[in-house]
Amino acid sequence: MKVLLTTTLLLFVMSLVAQDFQGKATYKTHRKNSFKIKSINGSSSNDKFQKEMEEKMKKMFQKTFILNFTKEESTYKQEATLKAPQPQANGLSFVSFGGGSDNSILYKNIKENSYVNKTDIMGKAFLIKDDLKNLDWELTSETKNIGTYTCYKATYSVEAEKTSMKMADNQLKETKEKYTKTTTAWFTMQIPVSNGPENYGGLPGLILEINDGKLTIVCTEIILNPKSKIKIEVPEKGKKVNQKKFDEIQEKKSKEMMERFSSKRGSGNTIEINIGG
Repeated sequence: MKVLLTTTLLLFVMSLVAQDFQGKATYKTHRKNSFKIKSINGSSSNDKFQKEMEEKMKKMFQKTFILNFTKEESTYKQEATLKAPQPQANGLSFVSFGGGSDNSILYKNIKENSYVNKTDIMGKAFLIKDDLKNLDWELTSETKNIGTYTCYKATYSVEAEKTSMKMADNQLKETKEKYTKTTTAWFTMQIPVSNGPENYGGLPGLILEINDGKLTIVCTEIILNPKSKIKIEVPEKGKKVNQKKFDEIQEKKSKEMMERFSSKRGSGNTIEINIGG
């Protein structure tokens, strides 16, 4: 049975946050790839290459992130690792259509309801400054355990847009499709911080798991009040833009990258890439 969060419960939970503490949460992410190669002449010679590309892209989207947080601030950054080579097709390297890089840093200020995201597109640094979205969560009474923490289920639905780019006969075709996307979060009130991985938050407890379309994020480790004090700093370097402007630039760069495939004559392949969803 779905229940609404009462004002009394909210005040009680937020009062617990008044204690001065810090934490470090480790998250593993996975995103299903949407890359397909189809042979125009129906040949199966590309089956092996298709599987190789799917496996490479699967590994590319399997990452580990660290959320350092206090009651009001946080930074979310990919764990430092040896950089893996980017998958290639027809001699062209792929970059994440979601933007970002191994050096991206997402800073959130819960008290001020704002965020600063240091990221890049194809090597150019950007500093996205904007307000945190107020997600219309609907709480439920459903629970499950993640590690030693009891987690409660919350969901919200929004109208989203999925963009598909298809390269066939050296022509780029783009289609957009609207659909209703439902995001599911599992949060624990044992850590009463209204935060979570990426831009997810706004619940009366730390989010330990997210299922959002093709994206899955799961917390694998939590350290509260570590011996070494956590230092949270606001990113400063990069071209300053808001989220809307960054999305426009990102979409333009994505189209440019796809158009580069049109110069690869005689490939005999139809290439499809889905963005969003």
